[in-house]
Amino acid sequence: MGVPIRQQLAVANYLLKQKFNGVKKYPMVLMLEPLFRCNLACGGCGKIDYPEETLDKRLTYEECMQAVDECGAPMVSIPGGEPLIHKEMPQIVEGIIARKKYIYLCTNALLLKKRIGDYKPSPYLTFSVHLDGMKERHDNSVCQDGVFDRAVEAIKIAVKKGFRVTVNCTLFQGETPEDVAEFLDYAMTLGIEGATIAPGFSYEKAPQQDVFIKGEDTKNLFRGIFKLGKKRDWKLNHSTLYLDFLAGNQSYDCTPWGNPTRNIFGWQKPCYLLSDEGYASSFKELLDDTPWEKYGNTNNPKCVQCMAHCGYEATAVEDMLQNPLKGLFTSIRGPKTVGAMVAEPVPKWITEEQGKKSTLSEIPVTVKL
Repeated sequence: MGVPIRQQLAVANYLLKQKFNGVKKYPMVLMLEPLFRCNLACGGCGKIDYPEETLDKRLTYEECMQAVDECGAPMVSIPGGEPLIHKEMPQIVEGIIARKKYIYLCTNALLLKKRIGDYKPSPYLTFSVHLDGMKERHDNSVCQDGVFDRAVEAIKIAVKKGFRVTVNCTLFQGETPEDVAEFLDYAMTLGIEGATIAPGFSYEKAPQQDVFIKGEDTKNLFRGIFKLGKKRDWKLNHSTLYLDFLAGNQSYDCTPWGNPTRNIFGWQKPCYLLSDEGYASSFKELLDDTPWEKYGNTNNPKCVQCMAHCGYEATAVEDMLQNPLKGLFTSIRGPKTVGAMVAEPVPKWITEEQGKKSTLSEIPVTVKL
């Protein structure tokens, strides 16, 4: 795992405190989204179609600090939009560091070279640079030529200046294990701390709907990647059980409150990925009033294809806490790449329709996903 021991211990201490205090629902990572505006228009993005008045909105420094204090999570991920566009971002980062929270500042890196002087290296700050593969693949993903080269240049500058740097790789349709392995090999040569890698979520508002990997194809892709990775020295910023889940070896429900989102509209229900389910005015209201039972891959058709780390990493960590020997064994062995995959759980809405059919046999079951 490409995470420093200091951070691992801080997060472990936080998790143990929640367990000791009997807390059932607790956040691991605050998804702090201070703006939706971006300087790219990626085909798989679910944010860029908002009207101009929405794209012009920002969370203030004070609102960001209130969210960090309300939530209490040990880590803060700052996505967007493009966070480096936000004029108060250096102040926001300083405020979070002063609270001893670990920050992953997610960026496409187009502005990083220009703005890097606004930041100071810190063990609490990581630039998480978005890269979706090698040059042709990445530039095609973000729908603009030349972005890969500029991002790599910015990564090298940040590393040279002593910043923690990771890459965030989202996988889309058409990937091959060999292509992803080539990219991870290359990424490790840049001096980065590690890589985050996950399948893209099929946003309903994304301009291109045919780019998302679905179902068993996702698991087969990751099995192929991990099979090649057994002979490589990749540093992946994930728990081993989450990686095993991606390879089809664990059956998990998501833990949406593990990565709560605060954005320009409020606290987003139920998670970072579903934007049409309403908002809460406080973190406590989000926890108390969100109908969590309505969401997850067995409860909601919108969630059925999701395997994103913002939903399942917290589940994997919880599983590791409850089953440390399984976590240790998986860590030593690595994700299983052969043999049968775990059975897919039957979605509850299908079960309900089948139940209706047993009494109303003339009504066919039709599930639209």
